[in-house]
Amino acid sequence: MLLKLLALCLFTFLIYIPIAEARIRHYKWEIKYEYKSPDCYKKLVTTINGKSPGPTILAQEGDTVIVEIGTPWSDGTEGVTQCPVVPGDTFKYEFKVDRAGTYLYHAHYGMQRESGLYGSIHVSVPDNFTEPFAYDYDRSIILTDWFHKSTYEQATGLSSIPFVWVGEPQSLLIQGKGKFNCSSASLTADTCNTSNPECSPYAITIIPGKTYRLRVASLTALSALSFQIEGHNMTVVEADGHYVEPFVVKNLFIYSGETYSVLIKADQDPSRNYWMTTNVVGRPPNTTQGLGFLNYYPNHPRRSPPTVPPTGPIWNHTAPRLAQSLAIKAHHDFVVTPPTTSDRAIVFLNTQNRINGYVHWSVNNVSFTLPNTPYLIALKNKLHDVFNHTSPPEGYDSVNYDIYNVSKNPNATTSNAIYRLGFNTTVDIILQNANTMTVNNSETHPWHLHGHDFWVLGYGDGKFDMNKDPKKYNLVNPIRKNTVPLHPYGWTALRFKADNPGAWLFHCHIEAHFYMGMGVVFEEGIDKVGKLPSSIMGCGETRGVGRP
Repeated sequence: MLLKLLALCLFTFLIYIPIAEARIRHYKWEIKYEYKSPDCYKKLVTTINGKSPGPTILAQEGDTVIVEIGTPWSDGTEGVTQCPVVPGDTFKYEFKVDRAGTYLYHAHYGMQRESGLYGSIHVSVPDNFTEPFAYDYDRSIILTDWFHKSTYEQATGLSSIPFVWVGEPQSLLIQGKGKFNCSSASLTADTCNTSNPECSPYAITIIPGKTYRLRVASLTALSALSFQIEGHNMTVVEADGHYVEPFVVKNLFIYSGETYSVLIKADQDPSRNYWMTTNVVGRPPNTTQGLGFLNYYPNHPRRSPPTVPPTGPIWNHTAPRLAQSLAIKAHHDFVVTPPTTSDRAIVFLNTQNRINGYVHWSVNNVSFTLPNTPYLIALKNKLHDVFNHTSPPEGYDSVNYDIYNVSKNPNATTSNAIYRLGFNTTVDIILQNANTMTVNNSETHPWHLHGHDFWVLGYGDGKFDMNKDPKKYNLVNPIRKNTVPLHPYGWTALRFKADNPGAWLFHCHIEAHFYMGMGVVFEEGIDKVGKLPSSIMGCGETRGVGRP
Protein backbone atom coordinates (compact mmCIF):
# COMPACT_ATOMS: atom_id res chain seq x y z
CA MET A 1 0.00 0.00 0.00
CA LEU A 2 1.40 3.37 -1.06
CA LEU A 3 0.48 5.19 2.13
CA LYS A 4 2.22 2.67 4.33
CA LEU A 5 5.45 2.84 2.39
CA LEU A 6 5.59 6.61 2.37
CA ALA A 7 4.34 6.89 5.91
CA LEU A 8 7.37 5.04 7.17
CA CYS A 9 9.83 7.01 5.06
CA LEU A 10 8.04 10.29 4.48
CA PHE A 11 9.33 13.68 5.60
CA THR A 12 6.48 16.17 5.51
CA PHE A 13 4.82 19.08 7.24
CA LEU A 14 1.11 19.37 7.88
CA ILE A 15 -1.20 22.12 9.00
CA TYR A 16 -4.57 20.86 10.20
CA ILE A 17 -7.47 21.58 7.84
CA PRO A 18 -11.06 20.71 8.85
CA ILE A 19 -12.04 17.44 7.22
CA ALA A 20 -14.45 17.66 4.30
CA GLU A 21 -14.23 16.49 0.69
CA ALA A 22 -10.96 15.08 -0.69
CA ARG A 23 -8.44 17.84 -1.19
CA ILE A 24 -4.81 18.62 -1.90
CA ARG A 25 -2.73 19.40 1.17
CA HIS A 26 0.61 21.12 0.68
CA TYR A 27 3.20 21.00 3.45
CA LYS A 28 6.75 22.18 4.02
CA TRP A 29 9.39 21.25 6.57
CA GLU A 30 12.78 22.52 7.64
CA ILE A 31 14.99 19.80 9.09
CA LYS A 32 18.09 20.66 11.10
CA TYR A 33 20.20 19.85 14.14
CA GLU A 34 19.39 21.63 17.40
CA TYR A 35 20.47 21.20 21.00
CA LYS A 36 17.57 19.71 22.96
CA SER A 37 17.12 17.97 26.33
CA PRO A 38 14.32 15.42 25.80
CA ASP A 39 15.44 13.40 28.86
CA CYS A 40 17.11 16.38 30.64
CA TYR A 41 20.50 15.56 29.05
CA LYS A 42 21.48 18.09 26.38
CA LYS A 43 22.56 16.72 23.00
CA LEU A 44 22.14 17.37 19.30
CA VAL A 45 18.70 16.33 18.10
CA THR A 46 17.37 16.23 14.54
CA THR A 47 14.26 18.41 14.52
CA ILE A 48 11.42 19.17 12.11
CA ASN A 49 10.43 22.81 12.32
CA GLY A 50 12.11 22.86 15.72
CA LYS A 51 10.30 19.82 17.12
CA SER A 52 10.97 16.15 17.90
CA PRO A 53 8.75 14.21 17.47
CA GLY A 54 7.79 16.12 14.37
CA PRO A 55 4.31 17.48 13.62
CA THR A 56 1.49 14.94 13.40
CA ILE A 57 0.13 14.58 9.88
CA LEU A 58 -3.67 14.83 9.84
CA ALA A 59 -5.45 13.83 6.64
CA GLN A 60 -8.58 12.09 5.39
CA GLU A 61 -8.80 9.04 3.20
CA GLY A 62 -8.82 10.20 -0.42
CA ASP A 63 -6.76 13.35 0.15
CA THR A 64 -3.59 14.07 -1.82
CA VAL A 65 -0.60 15.16 0.22
CA ILE A 66 2.25 17.16 -1.32
CA VAL A 67 5.37 17.18 0.78
CA GLU A 68 8.25 19.60 0.39
CA ILE A 69 11.34 19.24 2.51
CA GLY A 70 14.51 21.19 2.96
CA THR A 71 17.27 19.21 4.63
CA PRO A 72 21.06 18.89 4.79
CA TRP A 73 20.97 15.08 4.58
CA SER A 74 19.03 12.07 3.38
CA ASP A 75 15.57 10.63 3.74
CA GLY A 76 13.35 7.96 2.21
CA THR A 77 14.56 4.43 1.52
CA GLU A 78 17.93 5.56 0.30
CA GLY A 79 19.62 2.93 -1.82
CA VAL A 80 16.35 1.15 -2.62
CA THR A 81 13.92 3.63 -4.18
CA GLN A 82 15.85 6.89 -4.35
CA CYS A 83 19.14 8.72 -3.87
CA PRO A 84 19.70 10.70 -0.67
CA VAL A 85 18.64 14.32 -0.52
CA VAL A 86 21.92 16.24 -0.62
CA PRO A 87 22.94 19.17 1.60
CA GLY A 88 21.02 22.35 0.89
CA ASP A 89 18.60 20.61 -1.47
CA THR A 90 14.83 20.25 -1.36
CA PHE A 91 12.68 17.25 -2.21
CA LYS A 92 8.96 16.83 -2.85
CA TYR A 93 6.77 13.79 -2.24
CA GLU A 94 3.26 13.53 -3.59
CA PHE A 95 0.90 10.68 -2.74
CA LYS A 96 -2.76 9.87 -2.34
CA VAL A 97 -3.95 8.81 1.10
CA ASP A 98 -5.66 5.53 0.27
CA ARG A 99 -6.63 4.09 3.69
CA ALA A 100 -7.61 5.42 7.09
CA GLY A 101 -5.55 4.45 10.09
CA THR A 102 -2.50 5.19 12.21
CA TYR A 103 0.93 5.35 10.56
CA LEU A 104 4.44 6.69 11.02
CA TYR A 105 7.10 8.63 9.17
CA HIS A 106 10.82 8.65 9.95
CA ALA A 107 14.31 9.05 8.53
CA HIS A 108 15.67 6.05 6.64
CA TYR A 109 19.31 6.90 6.12
CA GLY A 110 21.94 5.17 8.24
CA MET A 111 20.72 5.27 11.83
CA GLN A 112 19.26 8.77 11.55
CA ARG A 113 15.81 7.85 12.85
CA GLU A 114 17.01 7.52 16.43
CA SER A 115 18.34 11.08 16.46
CA GLY A 116 14.77 12.39 16.60
CA LEU A 117 13.57 12.52 12.99
CA TYR A 118 10.13 10.89 13.20
CA GLY A 119 6.42 11.52 13.72
CA SER A 120 2.84 10.27 13.34
CA ILE A 121 0.35 10.17 10.50
CA HIS A 122 -3.37 10.02 11.38
CA VAL A 123 -5.76 9.36 8.51
CA SER A 124 -9.45 9.73 9.31
CA VAL A 125 -12.24 7.75 7.67
CA PRO A 126 -14.45 9.21 4.92
CA ASP A 127 -17.40 11.28 6.10
CA ASN A 128 -19.95 8.55 5.32
CA PHE A 129 -18.06 5.75 7.11
CA THR A 130 -18.61 4.57 10.69
CA GLU A 131 -15.75 2.84 12.49
CA PRO A 132 -16.54 -0.37 14.43
CA PHE A 133 -15.96 1.29 17.81
CA ALA A 134 -17.03 4.52 19.49
CA TYR A 135 -14.99 7.12 21.34
CA ASP A 136 -15.26 10.75 22.36
CA TYR A 137 -11.72 12.02 21.78
CA ASP A 138 -8.57 11.03 19.90
CA ARG A 139 -5.05 11.26 21.39
CA SER A 140 -1.66 9.84 20.43
CA ILE A 141 1.81 9.06 21.72
CA ILE A 142 5.02 7.74 20.21
CA LEU A 143 7.30 5.61 22.39
CA THR A 144 11.04 5.71 21.74
CA ASP A 145 14.30 4.80 23.40
CA TRP A 146 17.00 7.45 23.66
CA PHE A 147 20.78 7.22 23.44
CA HIS A 148 23.23 9.92 24.48
CA LYS A 149 25.89 8.85 21.99
CA SER A 150 25.41 10.22 18.50
CA THR A 151 24.38 7.92 15.69
CA TYR A 152 27.81 8.47 14.14
CA GLU A 153 29.55 7.22 17.29
CA GLN A 154 27.28 4.20 17.39
CA ALA A 155 27.76 3.37 13.71
CA THR A 156 31.53 3.66 14.07
CA GLY A 157 31.51 1.18 16.93
CA LEU A 158 29.36 -1.29 15.02
CA SER A 159 31.76 -1.11 12.08
CA SER A 160 34.95 -1.53 14.12
CA ILE A 161 37.35 -4.23 15.21
CA PRO A 162 37.07 -4.76 18.11
CA PHE A 163 33.28 -4.55 17.90
CA VAL A 164 31.65 -1.87 20.08
CA TRP A 165 27.95 -2.50 20.74
CA VAL A 166 25.61 0.50 21.13
CA GLY A 167 24.63 -0.65 24.62
CA GLU A 168 21.27 -0.14 26.26
CA PRO A 169 19.45 3.20 25.89
CA GLN A 170 19.90 5.85 28.55
CA SER A 171 16.18 6.68 28.67
CA LEU A 172 12.72 5.81 27.39
CA LEU A 173 10.69 8.69 25.97
CA ILE A 174 6.91 9.10 25.90
CA GLN A 175 6.07 11.57 23.14
CA GLY A 176 9.62 12.89 23.19
CA LYS A 177 9.91 13.33 26.96
CA GLY A 178 11.83 11.30 29.52
CA LYS A 179 13.89 11.67 32.68
CA PHE A 180 17.58 10.72 32.90
CA ASN A 181 19.14 10.51 36.37
CA CYS A 182 21.52 13.47 36.14
CA SER A 183 23.14 12.49 39.45
CA SER A 184 24.23 9.13 38.06
CA ALA A 185 27.25 10.70 36.36
CA SER A 186 29.52 13.68 36.86
CA LEU A 187 27.44 16.11 34.83
CA THR A 188 27.13 19.85 35.13
CA ALA A 189 23.74 21.57 35.26
CA ASP A 190 24.44 22.97 31.80
CA THR A 191 24.65 19.42 30.45
CA CYS A 192 21.95 17.69 32.48
CA ASN A 193 19.23 19.54 34.37
CA THR A 194 16.13 17.77 35.67
CA SER A 195 14.31 21.09 36.11
CA ASN A 196 14.47 21.77 32.36
CA PRO A 197 10.84 22.03 31.12
CA GLU A 198 11.82 20.15 27.94
CA CYS A 199 11.95 16.95 29.99
CA SER A 200 8.86 17.43 32.13
CA PRO A 201 6.62 14.32 31.94
CA TYR A 202 4.25 14.14 29.00
CA ALA A 203 0.62 14.45 30.10
CA ILE A 204 -2.60 13.47 28.33
CA THR A 205 -5.55 15.39 29.76
CA ILE A 206 -8.87 13.53 29.88
CA ILE A 207 -12.39 14.38 31.01
CA PRO A 208 -14.00 12.04 33.55
CA GLY A 209 -16.64 9.75 32.04
CA LYS A 210 -15.35 10.02 28.46
CA THR A 211 -13.86 7.31 26.23
CA TYR A 212 -10.56 7.99 24.48
CA ARG A 213 -8.92 6.49 21.43
CA LEU A 214 -5.21 6.43 22.21
CA ARG A 215 -2.98 5.83 19.20
CA VAL A 216 0.20 4.21 20.50
CA ALA A 217 3.22 3.79 18.22
CA SER A 218 6.80 2.67 18.72
CA LEU A 219 9.87 3.94 16.89
CA THR A 220 12.50 2.57 19.23
CA ALA A 221 16.00 2.05 17.88
CA LEU A 222 16.54 -1.12 19.90
CA SER A 223 13.96 -1.92 22.54
CA ALA A 224 10.78 -3.94 22.59
CA LEU A 225 8.42 -2.25 25.03
CA SER A 226 5.47 -2.76 27.30
CA PHE A 227 3.09 0.17 27.78
CA GLN A 228 0.61 0.42 30.64
CA ILE A 229 -1.69 2.96 32.29
CA GLU A 230 -2.17 2.72 36.03
CA GLY A 231 -5.67 1.56 36.97
CA HIS A 232 -6.95 1.42 33.38
CA ASN A 233 -7.50 -1.46 31.00
CA MET A 234 -6.89 -0.93 27.29
CA THR A 235 -9.06 -2.40 24.53
CA VAL A 236 -7.06 -3.00 21.36
CA VAL A 237 -9.08 -2.01 18.27
CA GLU A 238 -6.55 -1.24 15.51
CA ALA A 239 -3.12 -2.49 14.46
CA ASP A 240 -1.02 -0.99 11.66
CA GLY A 241 -4.07 0.63 10.08
CA HIS A 242 -6.37 -2.43 10.25
CA TYR A 243 -9.32 -3.01 12.56
CA VAL A 244 -8.82 -5.68 15.19
CA GLU A 245 -11.36 -7.98 16.83
CA PRO A 246 -11.32 -6.13 20.18
CA PHE A 247 -9.47 -7.64 23.13
CA VAL A 248 -8.47 -6.22 26.51
CA VAL A 249 -4.92 -5.88 27.85
CA LYS A 250 -3.31 -4.40 30.95
CA ASN A 251 0.10 -4.29 29.27
CA LEU A 252 0.40 -3.47 25.57
CA PHE A 253 3.49 -5.08 24.07
CA ILE A 254 4.73 -3.03 21.14
CA TYR A 255 7.69 -3.38 18.79
CA SER A 256 9.55 -0.82 16.71
CA GLY A 257 7.52 0.20 13.65
CA GLU A 258 4.15 -0.94 15.03
CA THR A 259 1.08 1.21 15.64
CA TYR A 260 -2.00 0.40 17.72
CA SER A 261 -5.21 2.11 18.70
CA VAL A 262 -6.56 1.30 22.15
CA LEU A 263 -9.69 2.54 23.89
CA ILE A 264 -9.52 3.70 27.49
CA LYS A 265 -12.39 4.85 29.70
CA ALA A 266 -11.92 7.72 32.14
CA ASP A 267 -13.75 5.82 34.87
CA GLN A 268 -11.34 6.03 37.81
CA ASP A 269 -11.21 8.39 40.80
CA PRO A 270 -11.11 11.84 39.14
CA SER A 271 -9.49 13.59 42.11
CA ARG A 272 -6.00 12.46 41.10
CA ASN A 273 -3.74 11.74 38.13
CA TYR A 274 -2.44 8.32 37.04
CA TRP A 275 0.87 7.01 35.74
CA MET A 276 1.56 6.05 32.15
CA THR A 277 4.68 3.88 32.04
CA THR A 278 6.74 2.05 29.48
CA ASN A 279 9.36 -0.64 30.13
CA VAL A 280 11.92 -2.58 28.13
CA VAL A 281 11.06 -6.24 27.56
CA GLY A 282 13.10 -8.92 25.83
CA ARG A 283 16.40 -7.39 27.04
CA PRO A 284 17.92 -7.03 30.54
CA PRO A 285 16.26 -4.04 32.26
CA ASN A 286 19.20 -1.63 32.32
CA THR A 287 17.07 1.38 31.35
CA THR A 288 14.71 3.02 33.83
CA GLN A 289 11.05 3.07 32.84
CA GLY A 290 9.57 5.95 30.89
CA LEU A 291 6.97 7.96 32.81
CA GLY A 292 4.02 10.14 31.82
CA PHE A 293 0.75 11.33 33.37
CA LEU A 294 -2.84 10.50 32.57
CA ASN A 295 -4.26 13.81 33.75
CA TYR A 296 -7.87 13.80 34.96
CA TYR A 297 -9.32 17.27 34.40
CA PRO A 298 -9.39 19.60 36.35
CA ASN A 299 -6.26 18.36 38.17
CA HIS A 300 -3.08 20.17 37.21
CA PRO A 301 -1.29 18.28 34.40
CA ARG A 302 1.99 18.48 36.35
CA ARG A 303 0.49 17.03 39.52
CA SER A 304 2.32 13.81 40.26
CA PRO A 305 0.18 10.72 41.07
CA PRO A 306 0.16 9.79 44.78
CA THR A 307 1.29 6.24 44.03
CA VAL A 308 4.53 4.52 43.00
CA PRO A 309 4.67 4.00 39.21
CA PRO A 310 3.51 0.47 38.38
CA THR A 311 6.22 -1.90 37.26
CA GLY A 312 5.98 -3.56 33.89
CA PRO A 313 5.90 -7.29 33.18
CA ILE A 314 8.90 -9.58 33.68
CA TRP A 315 11.39 -8.61 30.98
CA ASN A 316 12.35 -12.14 29.85
CA HIS A 317 8.90 -13.75 30.02
CA THR A 318 8.16 -14.49 26.37
CA ALA A 319 4.83 -16.31 26.83
CA PRO A 320 2.59 -13.22 27.34
CA ARG A 321 4.20 -11.47 24.38
CA LEU A 322 3.55 -14.46 22.17
CA ALA A 323 -0.01 -14.66 23.54
CA GLN A 324 -0.70 -11.05 22.52
CA SER A 325 0.65 -11.72 19.03
CA LEU A 326 -1.67 -14.71 18.68
CA ALA A 327 -4.66 -12.70 19.99
CA ILE A 328 -4.52 -10.13 17.18
CA LYS A 329 -7.16 -11.11 14.62
CA ALA A 330 -9.00 -9.15 11.95
CA HIS A 331 -12.28 -7.58 13.05
CA HIS A 332 -15.18 -9.82 12.01
CA ASP A 333 -16.69 -7.10 9.81
CA PHE A 334 -13.39 -6.33 8.07
CA VAL A 335 -11.89 -9.73 7.26
CA VAL A 336 -9.92 -9.95 4.03
CA THR A 337 -9.11 -13.61 3.62
CA PRO A 338 -5.72 -14.52 2.15
CA PRO A 339 -5.22 -16.84 -0.82
CA THR A 340 -5.49 -20.40 0.45
CA THR A 341 -2.12 -21.39 -1.01
CA SER A 342 1.07 -19.62 -2.01
CA ASP A 343 3.13 -19.77 -5.18
CA ARG A 344 6.42 -19.53 -3.34
CA ALA A 345 7.69 -20.01 0.20
CA ILE A 346 10.93 -18.41 1.41
CA VAL A 347 12.44 -19.17 4.82
CA PHE A 348 14.63 -16.48 6.40
CA LEU A 349 16.94 -17.71 9.16
CA ASN A 350 17.91 -14.77 11.40
CA THR A 351 21.48 -15.07 12.71
CA GLN A 352 24.37 -13.09 14.10
CA ASN A 353 27.65 -13.75 12.29
CA ARG A 354 31.24 -12.73 11.65
CA ILE A 355 32.65 -11.62 8.31
CA ASN A 356 36.39 -10.99 8.18
CA GLY A 357 36.38 -10.30 11.89
CA TYR A 358 33.45 -7.84 11.81
CA VAL A 359 30.14 -8.61 13.54
CA HIS A 360 27.08 -8.71 11.27
CA TRP A 361 23.44 -9.72 11.28
CA SER A 362 22.42 -12.00 8.45
CA VAL A 363 19.54 -13.70 6.69
CA ASN A 364 20.28 -17.26 5.54
CA ASN A 365 23.96 -16.56 6.28
CA VAL A 366 24.00 -13.53 3.96
CA SER A 367 24.47 -10.02 5.35
CA PHE A 368 22.73 -7.39 3.22
CA THR A 369 24.50 -4.35 1.78
CA LEU A 370 23.05 -1.49 -0.26
CA PRO A 371 24.43 -0.57 -3.71
CA ASN A 372 25.55 2.95 -4.60
CA THR A 373 22.76 3.22 -7.17
CA PRO A 374 19.23 2.58 -5.84
CA TYR A 375 17.68 -0.70 -6.96
CA LEU A 376 14.56 0.91 -8.45
CA ILE A 377 16.66 3.11 -10.73
CA ALA A 378 19.04 0.29 -11.68
CA LEU A 379 16.22 -2.14 -12.46
CA LYS A 380 14.09 0.28 -14.45
CA ASN A 381 17.02 1.70 -16.43
CA LYS A 382 18.69 -1.71 -16.89
CA LEU A 383 21.93 -0.74 -15.17
CA HIS A 384 23.14 -4.32 -14.92
CA ASP A 385 26.42 -3.78 -13.07
CA VAL A 386 24.91 -2.08 -10.02
CA PHE A 387 24.21 -5.16 -7.91
CA ASN A 388 24.82 -8.90 -7.78
CA HIS A 389 22.34 -10.82 -9.94
CA THR A 390 22.96 -14.20 -8.29
CA SER A 391 19.75 -15.36 -6.59
CA PRO A 392 20.11 -15.22 -2.78
CA PRO A 393 19.30 -18.35 -0.74
CA GLU A 394 15.63 -19.14 -0.05
CA GLY A 395 16.24 -21.28 3.00
CA TYR A 396 18.82 -22.93 5.22
CA ASP A 397 19.80 -26.42 6.34
CA SER A 398 16.84 -26.80 8.68
CA VAL A 399 17.59 -30.46 9.37
CA ASN A 400 21.06 -29.94 10.78
CA TYR A 401 21.08 -26.33 11.99
CA ASP A 402 20.73 -26.07 15.78
CA ILE A 403 18.73 -22.90 16.55
CA TYR A 404 19.27 -23.27 20.32
CA ASN A 405 23.06 -23.02 20.38
CA VAL A 406 25.80 -20.77 19.06
CA SER A 407 26.56 -21.81 15.50
CA LYS A 408 29.66 -23.97 15.14
CA ASN A 409 30.55 -21.91 12.07
CA PRO A 410 29.51 -18.28 12.61
CA ASN A 411 31.07 -17.06 9.34
CA ALA A 412 28.82 -15.50 6.71
CA THR A 413 29.06 -13.53 3.47
CA THR A 414 27.83 -10.15 2.25
CA SER A 415 25.70 -9.53 -0.83
CA ASN A 416 23.45 -6.92 -2.41
CA ALA A 417 21.50 -9.50 -4.45
CA ILE A 418 17.69 -9.29 -4.39
CA TYR A 419 14.68 -11.60 -4.51
CA ARG A 420 12.81 -11.40 -7.83
CA LEU A 421 9.10 -12.12 -7.35
CA GLY A 422 6.62 -12.95 -10.09
CA PHE A 423 4.15 -10.09 -10.37
CA ASN A 424 0.79 -10.77 -8.70
CA THR A 425 2.04 -14.05 -7.23
CA THR A 426 1.39 -15.07 -3.63
CA VAL A 427 4.49 -15.30 -1.46
CA ASP A 428 4.96 -16.87 1.96
CA ILE A 429 7.76 -15.66 4.23
CA ILE A 430 8.76 -17.74 7.25
CA LEU A 431 10.98 -15.87 9.69
CA GLN A 432 13.03 -18.27 11.80
CA ASN A 433 14.86 -17.10 14.91
CA ALA A 434 17.96 -18.69 16.39
CA ASN A 435 20.67 -18.27 19.02
CA THR A 436 23.04 -15.33 18.60
CA MET A 437 26.82 -15.61 19.07
CA THR A 438 26.13 -15.30 22.81
CA VAL A 439 25.26 -18.48 24.72
CA ASN A 440 21.55 -18.83 25.62
CA ASN A 441 20.54 -15.67 23.80
CA SER A 442 17.95 -15.17 21.06
CA GLU A 443 16.76 -11.63 20.36
CA THR A 444 13.38 -10.22 19.33
CA HIS A 445 13.32 -8.89 15.76
CA PRO A 446 10.50 -6.62 14.50
CA TRP A 447 10.34 -7.09 10.71
CA HIS A 448 8.85 -4.39 8.51
CA LEU A 449 7.82 -4.69 4.85
CA HIS A 450 7.68 -1.63 2.60
CA GLY A 451 5.09 -1.31 -0.14
CA HIS A 452 2.70 -3.98 1.15
CA ASP A 453 0.56 -5.23 3.97
CA PHE A 454 0.88 -8.93 4.72
CA TRP A 455 -1.35 -11.47 6.40
CA VAL A 456 0.06 -12.82 9.66
CA LEU A 457 -0.61 -16.54 9.34
CA GLY A 458 0.91 -17.73 12.58
CA TYR A 459 3.60 -17.82 15.25
CA GLY A 460 5.30 -20.71 16.94
CA ASP A 461 8.05 -21.82 19.31
CA GLY A 462 11.11 -23.66 18.12
CA LYS A 463 12.00 -24.65 14.59
CA PHE A 464 9.42 -24.23 11.84
CA ASP A 465 8.30 -27.55 10.30
CA MET A 466 7.39 -27.07 6.63
CA ASN A 467 5.31 -30.25 6.65
CA LYS A 468 3.33 -29.70 9.86
CA ASP A 469 3.17 -26.00 10.75
CA PRO A 470 1.43 -24.70 7.59
CA LYS A 471 -1.56 -26.84 8.60
CA LYS A 472 -1.91 -24.59 11.66
CA TYR A 473 -2.05 -21.34 9.65
CA ASN A 474 -4.92 -18.98 10.35
CA LEU A 475 -6.59 -18.60 6.94
CA VAL A 476 -9.95 -17.53 8.42
CA ASN A 477 -9.38 -14.12 10.02
CA PRO A 478 -5.66 -13.25 10.02
CA ILE A 479 -4.74 -9.65 10.73
CA ARG A 480 -2.96 -7.67 8.05
CA LYS A 481 0.05 -5.67 9.20
CA ASN A 482 3.23 -4.11 7.91
CA THR A 483 5.41 -4.85 10.96
CA VAL A 484 5.53 -8.07 12.93
CA PRO A 485 7.70 -9.45 15.77
CA LEU A 486 9.85 -12.54 15.51
CA HIS A 487 10.02 -13.88 19.05
CA PRO A 488 13.12 -15.52 20.62
CA TYR A 489 13.73 -19.09 19.42
CA GLY A 490 10.49 -18.94 17.45
CA TRP A 491 9.03 -18.46 13.99
CA THR A 492 6.57 -16.11 12.33
CA ALA A 493 4.75 -16.86 9.06
CA LEU A 494 3.52 -14.17 6.63
CA ARG A 495 1.72 -14.14 3.26
CA PHE A 496 1.45 -11.28 0.77
CA LYS A 497 0.56 -10.58 -2.83
CA ALA A 498 3.41 -9.27 -4.97
CA ASP A 499 1.07 -6.78 -6.62
CA ASN A 500 2.84 -3.43 -6.15
CA PRO A 501 5.36 -2.78 -8.95
CA GLY A 502 8.73 -1.68 -7.67
CA ALA A 503 11.63 -2.57 -5.38
CA TRP A 504 10.69 -3.01 -1.73
CA LEU A 505 12.76 -3.28 1.42
CA PHE A 506 12.01 -5.93 4.06
CA HIS A 507 14.14 -5.49 7.16
CA CYS A 508 14.53 -5.71 10.89
CA HIS A 509 13.36 -2.40 12.35
CA ILE A 510 16.08 -2.36 15.00
CA GLU A 511 18.44 0.35 13.78
CA ALA A 512 21.70 -1.41 14.61
CA HIS A 513 20.52 -4.76 13.20
CA PHE A 514 19.56 -3.30 9.82
CA TYR A 515 22.76 -1.25 9.74
CA MET A 516 24.65 -4.52 10.29
CA GLY A 517 22.92 -6.32 7.42
CA MET A 518 19.56 -7.67 8.57
CA GLY A 519 17.38 -7.06 5.53
CA VAL A 520 16.45 -8.07 1.98
CA VAL A 521 14.89 -6.43 -1.08
CA PHE A 522 12.02 -7.77 -3.21
CA GLU A 523 11.52 -6.81 -6.86
CA GLU A 524 8.17 -7.25 -8.57
CA GLY A 525 6.59 -5.99 -11.78
CA ILE A 526 9.38 -3.56 -12.57
CA ASP A 527 8.24 -3.38 -16.20
CA LYS A 528 4.98 -1.85 -14.98
CA VAL A 529 6.72 1.07 -13.26
CA GLY A 530 6.35 4.33 -15.20
CA LYS A 531 9.11 6.75 -16.09
CA LEU A 532 11.14 7.60 -13.03
CA PRO A 533 11.43 11.26 -11.98
CA SER A 534 14.88 12.77 -12.16
CA SER A 535 14.40 14.04 -8.60
CA ILE A 536 15.20 10.58 -7.15
CA MET A 537 18.51 10.36 -9.04
CA GLY A 538 21.92 11.93 -8.62
CA CYS A 539 23.99 9.20 -6.95
CA GLY A 540 25.97 6.16 -8.10
CA GLU A 541 25.66 5.65 -11.85
CA THR A 542 23.14 8.48 -12.04
CA ARG A 543 25.56 11.05 -10.66
CA GLY A 544 25.03 14.31 -12.53
CA VAL A 545 21.44 13.35 -13.36
CA GLY A 546 18.51 14.70 -11.35
CA ARG A 547 18.16 17.60 -8.99
CA PRO A 548 20.15 20.65 -10.10
